[in-house]
Amino acid sequence: SLGLTGWVRNLPDGRVEAVFEGEKDAAKKMLDWCRTGTPPARVDHFEFEEEAAGAEFTDFEITY
Repeated sequence: SLGLTGWVRNLPDGRVEAVFEGEKDAAKKMLDWCRTGTPPARVDHFEFEEEAAGAEFTDFEITY
């Protein structure tokens, strides 16, 4: 619903990894959401790395 493209996946050790791109305000909203998660999720640690958008994605995919 934010208009972002990219992907997110659960890792075997319980971490979540995501790569996404889109408008700056939408990306900020997604980062804010990642910092808190949704109940009953618990976020113990959060880090992100900003890179120049490459327009390599056409949609947003969730894998488990």
